Amino acid sequence: MPTKLNKDSDKANTITRRDFIGRSAAMASIFAAPMIIPASARGADGTVAPGNRITIGQIGRGIMGRGHLSRLTHDSEVEVIALCDVDKSRLDEGMAELASAYADRTENGTYKGCTAYNDYREVLARDDIDAVVIVTPDHWHSPMSIHAAEAGKDVYCEKPISITIDEGRQLVEAVRRNNRVFQNGSQYRTHPVIRRACDFIRTGGLGKVKAAFTLWGDLGGFIGAERFHPYAAAINPEVTARSFATMDFALPGEPTPEGLDWNLWVGPALWRPYNSLYHINPWPGVVPWSFCEDFGAGPSTWYHSHAADVLHYALGYEESGPVECIHPGSNAFPTLTCKYANGELLHLVRGWDEVKNLYGAVPDTAVLDGNFGGVVVGERGWLTTMSGGSGVTGGPEELMAEYNAWEHDVALGDKDHHGNWFECIRTRNKPHSHEGIGHRAASLGHLTMLTYKLGRSLKWDPLNEIFPEDEQANRLLRRARRTPWRI
Repeated sequence: MPTKLNKDSDKANTITRRDFIGRSAAMASIFAAPMIIPASARGADGTVAPGNRITIGQIGRGIMGRGHLSRLTHDSEVEVIALCDVDKSRLDEGMAELASAYADRTENGTYKGCTAYNDYREVLARDDIDAVVIVTPDHWHSPMSIHAAEAGKDVYCEKPISITIDEGRQLVEAVRRNNRVFQNGSQYRTHPVIRRACDFIRTGGLGKVKAAFTLWGDLGGFIGAERFHPYAAAINPEVTARSFATMDFALPGEPTPEGLDWNLWVGPALWRPYNSLYHINPWPGVVPWSFCEDFGAGPSTWYHSHAADVLHYALGYEESGPVECIHPGSNAFPTLTCKYANGELLHLVRGWDEVKNLYGAVPDTAVLDGNFGGVVVGERGWLTTMSGGSGVTGGPEELMAEYNAWEHDVALGDKDHHGNWFECIRTRNKPHSHEGIGHRAASLGHLTMLTYKLGRSLKWDPLNEIFPEDEQANRLLRRARRTPWRI
């Protein structure tokens, strides 16, 4: 029978665009030098002294943004001095939250206060901000991250970090060219339980890997929600629900809510009128816009970017990618499959039951659940890389006994994913899920969707990031952007 991991082992003022570009270039050179703060700068209780706190501007305050803001305001190592959102109601709520969270610091005079902004460029123009946390819809991730790097800011950006493979590569180059510290919001990379499973696989614990499996679902479960019902005529769910890739939906225009800067919300994406399915208060969910190809990355946004990150780590491809994406219509495999240079296969399944019923890869008794990981099968047995549901499971029993032995313990220290980023801002080391890793995790999702959009298998060159001798596919590596938004 599968053995479950012992959970006790888990140790928890407006500026013009011209001004912005000029100031960004100047600040990039200023901030290129390492900022190392010695231990002596910390307060007597081990916390960072007020004058040495990392100053942060947060861009975006939706559901995820609310979580990030809470995490930041409860950390004495940092302080939020700028908050930006194109929705005034969300911005006002966030400012009230900050006032409450920093009441004590304000009273004792150690907090300089926070300024509210509608336009993120005003945040980046401030020379007293060290870093930014970007929590926006997907289509803004790369442009904002690139502009932040050029402005000399370190960056924490939610996943997936791009809407196309090309802009993801531009993000990587901008971060490295400007010597910035970038953390992709794939928290599972800093989860000791997940790292233990990935390290075990990566170092040969399963023997030679035969195959890995992870989830990729169609749009049905998302656009089937009740909030989409009034728009059935525009969405045509009987057809579009079966799509495994995001789509362009001709939704009707609606009056823009007061206080929402819809033009800035759309930003670099191709223009479309406001519709409440993209953005509304109260929040209808974490990523309500993600079904639309101009704004989101569908399954990659929902869960696949997390899974791609940890599975690529386990398989040793976290800064590379597959050499082929095999469409199920080829009849080579029952589901879309990614093939890597060493012959290893990553099968994308609609549900964990397909790992058993379609592939017969694990015993019928195997316990498989969770959304943010996968299953890896090797010569010696199988192991999952998931923290939700039943946690990490695997088999046979003797393999799990070995897996649970003390020598496979993982020591990540007492830093969570944000803490790892803060530490690296000070040391200038690479965070656990840096720009290259975040790019490749997002790229796997983009490759998957392009394979589905074209309806055929694709050869991929992960080094040069092109489809060899495939002009049609290569045209899809990038998209047009709305003037004046350029990266």
